Amino acid sequence: MKKFVNDPQQFVPEMLEGIALANPDTLTYVPEYNLIMRTDAPNENKVSIVQGSGSGHEPAHVMVVGKGMLDAACPGDVFAAPPMDYVYETAKRLASPKGVLLLVNNYTGDRMAFDMGKEMAEADGVKTEILMIDDDVAVKDSTWTIGRRGVAGNFFVIKAVGAASERGDDLEEIVRIGKKVNSVTRTMGVALTACTPPAKGSPLFELGDDEMEFGVGIHGEPGRERRALASADEIVDDLLAATADDLPFVSGDRVALMINGLGGTPISELYILYRRAHSQLAERGITVGRSYVGEYCTSLDMAGASLTLVRLDDEIEELLNAPADVAVRVF
Repeated sequence: MKKFVNDPQQFVPEMLEGIALANPDTLTYVPEYNLIMRTDAPNENKVSIVQGSGSGHEPAHVMVVGKGMLDAACPGDVFAAPPMDYVYETAKRLASPKGVLLLVNNYTGDRMAFDMGKEMAEADGVKTEILMIDDDVAVKDSTWTIGRRGVAGNFFVIKAVGAASERGDDLEEIVRIGKKVNSVTRTMGVALTACTPPAKGSPLFELGDDEMEFGVGIHGEPGRERRALASADEIVDDLLAATADDLPFVSGDRVALMINGLGGTPISELYILYRRAHSQLAERGITVGRSYVGEYCTSLDMAGASLTLVRLDDEIEELLNAPADVAVRVF
């Protein structure tokens, strides 16, 4: 393994410290709870938006804390849910008279941590709601989830609820918006190589030179099947069929299209995938209204990509179009 690492056990804290040092005017780091938060949070005039999840998916979620996106993120270790006390302490620090919204990607550990953290925060008088994100069409259930997993589509939920919070919407309305965006968002991923967590020092799984994992999870979880490596166009066609046919997306729809890199894929290859996806959507009579190509929700150094579709309407598009200012300008 060749990585820029000191002590693997300090991988996450050192990363978080670096993020805070690079953004001293806008971000505060609370090392006891792996907490990155806006320096101007909490704001009594807005709902606080909080995300957690494991580390290793950057820029999700610690690098999108800022105006118009998250107010705070409290990740766990690499690919591990944050401890319950991280969630609890974060909710307390972000407590606003308008409430706190906890965004949770649908994994068993995350659900447990956030459910308990919410219960404890509410016992302290913090008005709190949870919004579950489950955009991955690859699986219905897995060892890591109860139902579909939350993957790159979470960015559209974050952006929409962040914009709604910034304009002053109340907690109930923001939850409605988040549920609406999640309900029209679908994602499928594919891996060409495994990723290597710093603490493990070796790949999570093995793929042959002529193999790919179709429907892979962002922690390296198995997907729908292991397949023979195919051309870029063939891969996109299968990813698109899995996502577009699931809602389903139909002729006349206007969509946001995201091609998300999983950490080890050159941007040039992502645009090759985007080219095919755009043309295939056009053949289906589906218009791409907004385009996103790059790394949004990664899996450390995994070579691979995911494809996300979001059905747009005037309300969702207005929220996606709203200004945001974060450490990594992905939206």
